[in-house]
Amino acid sequence: MNPIPVIMDVDTGIDDAMSLLFAVRHPGIELRAVTCVAGNTGVDQVAANTRYVLDAAGAPDIPVARGSARPMLVPPADASHVHGADGLGGFSRPSDRRMSPLPAVELLRRELMGAVGTGERITLVPSAPLTNIALLLRTHPEVAAGIERIIFMGGSASGGNATAAAEFNIWHDPEAAAIALTAAGDLDIPVTMYGLDVFNDVVVTRDEAAALRSGLDPAAQLAGSLIRFACDIFGQDEATIGDAGTVCAVVDPDGLTTQRFGVRVELGNGFARGQTLVDRRTWTGDHKADPHSTKPTMIDVALAVDGRRYADLWLTTIGG
Repeated sequence: MNPIPVIMDVDTGIDDAMSLLFAVRHPGIELRAVTCVAGNTGVDQVAANTRYVLDAAGAPDIPVARGSARPMLVPPADASHVHGADGLGGFSRPSDRRMSPLPAVELLRRELMGAVGTGERITLVPSAPLTNIALLLRTHPEVAAGIERIIFMGGSASGGNATAAAEFNIWHDPEAAAIALTAAGDLDIPVTMYGLDVFNDVVVTRDEAAALRSGLDPAAQLAGSLIRFACDIFGQDEATIGDAGTVCAVVDPDGLTTQRFGVRVELGNGFARGQTLVDRRTWTGDHKADPHSTKPTMIDVALAVDGRRYADLWLTTIGG
């Protein structure tokens, strides 16, 4: 089988790094480009972390582009309490890898329109706030013809982590998330939401992390160190691979259980700001009587995952 062409949009903290390592190493993925956005840390640090992780993974000369430095309407808020001051648990290192001269949205446009020209379709995997993706889809809707689907890490059909209601990636820029989902619906782009309902269910133990660190491979050593850091932060003997579940789902979709629901994003300024409202109502009468004038976007919401299956897939890909 030919590898699946993928573009990743990241705010490289610890779990984005785990995603990048997997995407570079798995033979079923052809990583075409990586775009960066502010989120877990500032966009310039995200770009630095991304280039270092690609170096550790032994990636070829994949274009890396700088994207939005802030959310659309509000100041940025990082997640250093989870990912450390450098966004990478203190493991970020300098890289000689060059940045693309193109801004993220233009790099995305060129890659996707190139795919349109060759009859390909590329899978977009955002594991960050959806600022770059919202700008892309509204500015260049013609790229939809080059998108196979969007599998994003974000949201939840239950509770949150940034707040009691909202998951961090959506909470960081809810306006962008609302625009991206609405645009995807308008353009008939299939979307899968890999949210907190499955995010924490794919875990790697301290012992498995130690085995990764014991060899000489830079990618495995970095992966093991990141797992150990996450275990220490949360005081546990295991840690989630987090965002990396999205790229596992690209190559092994059968490990993920999804259900199609209408989803909209809460944009108010109260306690629920950034919540993904997953509409599970089944009676058409309720829908017809709903006072809201806008319809939610129908997307595939991940509700369950075979955690051990994805953990083993990730470990085998990273550790050999």
